[in-house]
Amino acid sequence: VQLVESGGGLVQPGGSLKLSCAASGGAFSSYTMAWFRQAPGKEREFVAAVRTRASGGRSIYADSVKGRFAISRDDSKNTVHLQMNSLKPEDTAVYYCAGQPRLILSSLSDYARYSYWGQGTQVTVSS
Repeated sequence: VQLVESGGGLVQPGGSLKLSCAASGGAFSSYTMAWFRQAPGKEREFVAAVRTRASGGRSIYADSVKGRFAISRDDSKNTVHLQMNSLKPEDTAVYYCAGQPRLILSSLSDYARYSYWGQGTQVTVSS
């Protein structure tokens, strides 16, 4: 499956952005989808993930974004979104979309478990 992110950009602290990830070439509805991010000089970190509808569609979040970010999926459009509100400078990073079929709940935040990745989109939070 091929993944293409969009929606990144420059935003002021406290602002909002919505990232999108369009998938093609695979059975999107059977993939767990996730967002990770990587800031300069730091390791890639988990942001959010959403399971398939067949597995209950549960979403999980990193503690650092809980209550501010929301992940959603639209299987009819093969798209996953990340709505980011109340953005902080520390949210600045390249954001990556990732997908993997048949992930168990305990593996959702492990980037090594995902086989399919987008090219990333830059999010910069600065005044």
